[in-house]
Amino acid sequence: MNGIVWDPNPEVFSLFGITLRYYGLLWGIGLIFAYIVVRYQYRDKKIEEKKFDPLAIYCFFGIVLGARLGHCLFYEPAYYLSHPIEMILPIKNINGSWKFTGYLGLASHGGTLGLIIALWLYVRKVKMNYMDVVDMIAVATPITACFIRLANLMNSEIIGKPTDVPWAFIFVKEDMLPRHPAQLYEAIAYFILFLIMLYVYKHFSKKVHRGFFFGLCLTYIFTFRFFIELLKENQVSFEDGMALNMGQWLSVPFIIIGLGCILAGKWFDKQFPAIKR
Repeated sequence: MNGIVWDPNPEVFSLFGITLRYYGLLWGIGLIFAYIVVRYQYRDKKIEEKKFDPLAIYCFFGIVLGARLGHCLFYEPAYYLSHPIEMILPIKNINGSWKFTGYLGLASHGGTLGLIIALWLYVRKVKMNYMDVVDMIAVATPITACFIRLANLMNSEIIGKPTDVPWAFIFVKEDMLPRHPAQLYEAIAYFILFLIMLYVYKHFSKKVHRGFFFGLCLTYIFTFRFFIELLKENQVSFEDGMALNMGQWLSVPFIIIGLGCILAGKWFDKQFPAIKR
């Protein structure tokens, strides 16, 4: 049986009953990189520091709450609607006692929707152009998405279908079958998008229309997500009888929105005033 045997310990360390897992660590690293990239853009555009300060809070809660609710409501609604505490808090009732487990399940579609809503609330507070803000966030989003998929890889979750390719991973926690490392495929794809975003921002940011970065981010990520689902195992059993699985169905609206934002760039330029420098 050929393949890369994959059986990492998902825990970095445990101290006083609190465990740090690679999943949470990589999520955190991804968000830190995004923070650095967006902060650079604010300074590059000479936007007031006081307008940037609350952004991280809005993004963090929008992404985490959206991703968590997205997983619970899109993939396991029956269970979590009957266990609402576990939906919100990172705990689980195991054998009659509550245990801190971290969030066992976060959905990228929900995280994206949560972020979009959080940014709408943010711009209302700081009086900024919504499209300018989502464009700046879009430049940073792919690097966070990359680390999130690496987090999934460390958790041996969202696994691919069996395959005989030489780079197949054998996820010991799942079974001993060589499988597509779908998480790694996504991580690489999103890192490439991040490099594209940086290049376009550096050389063409003053030439592209408003909404371009946001539209490119949505279109690229969710088009790739749509097709990579063909190599993944379904996450929940009810997807087995579906022509398209849940991840594919949820990707379609974001692809349409992304293409719309790219095509509507001139309209966005006319409708919204530019950032004051």
